[in-house]
Amino acid sequence: MSHPSISEPSLKSAAHKHKIGWFTASCVLVSNVIGGGIFTTTGFMARDLGDPMLILLLWFVGALFALGGAMVYGELGAALPHAGGDYVYLREAYGPLVAFLSGWTSFTIGFGAALAASAVSFASYALRVIPLTDETGWLARGLALSLLWSVTLVHCGGIGTGGRMQRLLTTIKVFAICGFILGGLLYGSGHWAHLTTPAHESHPSLGTAAIALLFVMYSYLGWNVASYIAGEIADPQRSLPRIMVGGIASVAGLYLLLNVVYLYALPIASLAEEPLLPVAEKAAAALWGPASAKFVAALLCLAIAGAVSAMVWAGPRVYWAMAHDGVISPWLAQLHAGSGVPVHAILLQSAWASLLILSGTFEQLIVYSGLVLALFMALTLSTIFHFHRNLATVPHFYQAPFYPFLPATLITGALALVIYSLLQRPVESLFGAATVLSGIPLYIVWRRSHSSAS
Repeated sequence: MSHPSISEPSLKSAAHKHKIGWFTASCVLVSNVIGGGIFTTTGFMARDLGDPMLILLLWFVGALFALGGAMVYGELGAALPHAGGDYVYLREAYGPLVAFLSGWTSFTIGFGAALAASAVSFASYALRVIPLTDETGWLARGLALSLLWSVTLVHCGGIGTGGRMQRLLTTIKVFAICGFILGGLLYGSGHWAHLTTPAHESHPSLGTAAIALLFVMYSYLGWNVASYIAGEIADPQRSLPRIMVGGIASVAGLYLLLNVVYLYALPIASLAEEPLLPVAEKAAAALWGPASAKFVAALLCLAIAGAVSAMVWAGPRVYWAMAHDGVISPWLAQLHAGSGVPVHAILLQSAWASLLILSGTFEQLIVYSGLVLALFMALTLSTIFHFHRNLATVPHFYQAPFYPFLPATLITGALALVIYSLLQRPVESLFGAATVLSGIPLYIVWRRSHSSAS
């Protein structure tokens, strides 16, 4: 395939001046994973399961799933250390159409809708830290847009400035979470007996546990983000697997300890009482008193701001790779002369997210996203079989352990989520599929346009 104006070596040479190290890349991964999910989902699990040890077990199972996925993605990224992540792997294994639909899904849902939802969540928590009247909702929208475009402008300045902001946000966030954990366990008013005392008449079914595991997996989403910026990481063949596995292991440790704090702070019956969503705030109030709620809201703001920054950085690399292949406008393949980053792709993604924030339609896209994202995750994980059949042409700097059992297990789990979504939410799943398939006409138009231009 011939490429438009920008070649792969030109991206590498542009980024060569500002290659990022393992720590910055790890910060992108950690920030992208740790959003609002870990601070909100355990209340629903407490209501549905009623067993603190089962809750901890499911968080551990989710950690194993994410860690296994990181190992597989580490091998894929080491074999193809280019910008674009899933898009690149699917293109090589299944061809341009499947890869394009993956990129289209990333733009509309995976990054676009997720950015909008995260920015709005940031605004809602910020208004708890500094309580202001917002009867119309426009103040919250303004805060969401301010965060989004502030981060966007920083990342347009290059990976040097973007990396410094990402390291700062992630470091403060991790230190704040560690402070929450240590402060709760050392100085909080909790009881260890809460961890071993289930609720009365607690008999969770297998189906209920499966639904709870979906909440856990939602909180671990984003563990593959480092692969999207592989082209900007120093020595990605060797460092990317360590970044992904080490980053997820760190997140898993924080998640398990946070849940220990929640269960130490309150008995399972109290965690299961309404309101269910602000479980971290309820735990903080029990540990240190009601005034601590603002601290938790500020912590959530930090967590979400870091996730927004990571998505603004990673997502546009997918659209750059698509434009580089000629399946969308070559305008998105242009790099800024000074910063060497795909500014047009960054601006387009933030513009789409802004439209979703103003219209409020991101909520529908998030609801529809479960089946779609799980399906593309399964497809991407399956590409490792393609690369193992082509060992002579694809260098292997790192191999995921337990092949082929590990990827087969992960793919089975992801497909189980797809089947569950189809059975439990057929209408939403249909709309999700329609969102993906709506990219086919766009693909045909750009392919014809590219062919005629060649």
